[in-house]
Amino acid sequence: MKKPEKINALKSLLIPRLIEEKMLILLRQGKISKWFSGIGQEAISVGSTLAMDKNEFILPMHRNLGVFTTRDVDLYQLFCQFLGKKEGFTKGRDRSFHFGTMKHKLVGMISHLGPQLGIACGIALAEKIEKTSRSVLVFSGDGGASEGDFHEALNVASVWQLPVIFVIENNQWGLSTPSKEQFNCKQFIDKGIGYGMKAQQVDGNNILEVYDCIKKVKLSQSKKPEPFLVEALTFRIRGHEEASGTKYYPEGLKDKWKAKDPISNLETEILKNNILTKNEIEESKKNIKEEIDVAWLKAFETPNLKADLNSELEDIYKEYSNDETFSTENKKEIRFIDALSQGLYQGMERFENSIIMGQDIAEYGGVFKMTEGFLEKFGRDRVRNTPLCESAIVGAALGLSLKKKKAIMEMQFADFVTVGFNQIVNNLAKLHYRWGQNADVVIRMPTGASVGAGPFHSQSNEAWFSHTPGLKVLYPSNPEDAKGLMLAAIEDPNPVMIFEHKALYRSLTGLVPENYYVTPIGKAKLVEVGNELTIVTYGMGVQWAKKAVKEKNISADILDLRTLLPLDKDSMFESVKKTNKVLVLHEDCLTGGIGGEISSLINEYCFEDLDAPIVRCASMDTPVPFAGDLEDQFLANKNLNNKIDYLINY
Repeated sequence: MKKPEKINALKSLLIPRLIEEKMLILLRQGKISKWFSGIGQEAISVGSTLAMDKNEFILPMHRNLGVFTTRDVDLYQLFCQFLGKKEGFTKGRDRSFHFGTMKHKLVGMISHLGPQLGIACGIALAEKIEKTSRSVLVFSGDGGASEGDFHEALNVASVWQLPVIFVIENNQWGLSTPSKEQFNCKQFIDKGIGYGMKAQQVDGNNILEVYDCIKKVKLSQSKKPEPFLVEALTFRIRGHEEASGTKYYPEGLKDKWKAKDPISNLETEILKNNILTKNEIEESKKNIKEEIDVAWLKAFETPNLKADLNSELEDIYKEYSNDETFSTENKKEIRFIDALSQGLYQGMERFENSIIMGQDIAEYGGVFKMTEGFLEKFGRDRVRNTPLCESAIVGAALGLSLKKKKAIMEMQFADFVTVGFNQIVNNLAKLHYRWGQNADVVIRMPTGASVGAGPFHSQSNEAWFSHTPGLKVLYPSNPEDAKGLMLAAIEDPNPVMIFEHKALYRSLTGLVPENYYVTPIGKAKLVEVGNELTIVTYGMGVQWAKKAVKEKNISADILDLRTLLPLDKDSMFESVKKTNKVLVLHEDCLTGGIGGEISSLINEYCFEDLDAPIVRCASMDTPVPFAGDLEDQFLANKNLNNKIDYLINY
């Protein structure tokens, strides 16, 4: 660093330190509720950020205040964030540094620590595809690096040769747990060898060393995209958060590290080399404190927010309307799987910013051959095989979305979603509500039984996600809707999960328009009209219901929900009020299935119109068995006729 850069570095270190000192006083006064201190670790945040270009993404954590201040985030808005004011980055919906700001190219963490590593991979993938020569920097602590997300992200970055800089802030403690109980290796840079990536260790308390290291890594990545692992050695002077304290530290350890304070050391060098005088440094501190005090007072005096029901509900999704576009011309009879594939293909044709990722989807065409021929049409940048690491790939999909890509991920089997569950329900689903950034991600979910695949390739898990605000959950029952809903999912800028029943892939055909069209999300459809009872169902349940009604020669409304979240309640209530009897049918297990929610809604809003109890027909409360006879016994349609008879004769 040259003289002016060292002066700027000192100022950049002082701002987060002086903010923290004020925050600790305010915490004791009860004016803020919680604080995670980065005192003593500022050189890593500030040095790294100074080394990055302003248009390069950084993904910080809860001890990286210096990242935000070095990127010139407005202090008033930052303090409003800490106070839970509407003028903060999350409108009072989240705390501390759990937010992002696209203006400053910052993507904040969630409490689970590791998921941001996969997001960095997605952003870096977009930078590589766009040939921008930019790097992406993401932070992890030594404790967070024990999570599976760390392994998955480093593996993906290495396999895809992505320009990610993984900075591990090794402060040697995870809350009260020392490093020797977190990992069994001498140093983090040894892990780089296992991932086939270069690694470097730096003194995390020396801002000049941190800055030089990141600058050199960036220069290397601009010439040859590849990931780097940087281990920054430092120490957490204060507790994990203030309430936990530091009584567990061995005596003398804090004093040893206080002598290595990054600000004191830089001040000493600046004074020694006559870059600034002591008075000039003190004057700079005084000016910074005044700036902090003014911004804090303004934030503190800003009125507390008033809860507004409408704005809370409206901010769950990015506003979007996809009205039905449909043509009855040029229809062709095709299989369910071909309709889905056609929708996927036409969606990728229309949206050139779309990218699909998944295991074996490129040359092989996916295990169900859904993407056969896609590689030849769209190329390897847009049709990407992935390692077996669902969490990192869902995270990467979110990262692509932050770079204005439409990300589509194939979950090879819906059952495997458990490995990526956190990314979906805590990152994708909550993003727009938390800080106004949408997650333009589609996750394809091959699901369902009747294929003799046993407990781990057959389960229906749509109810897990129908419970999660911020997601959209689709479940087509026929080829026409399969294509239309696939295209609607791709168009929609919100996170959409589309469940595709595997047993329908090649067993069900139907007339499907060859042109591009969308089926509206959130709108159910009456596929049969009658007056003796209503059957509310979706997916395979629609086929079961149609068969049963035909065989029993009864008059029934069969309402195909098509979308489970958001749910078309009005169509349900309208049908029930007409027939006065209702059966709720789904393949999922009875307990905890979405049928319970539907029954509750009907009971609440249509009780006076009912002539019989609400009846649920669902699969057994066991895992899905393998053997044919056991699977037949397990499935909901085994008892469907009896349930219908009960209602008709009630």
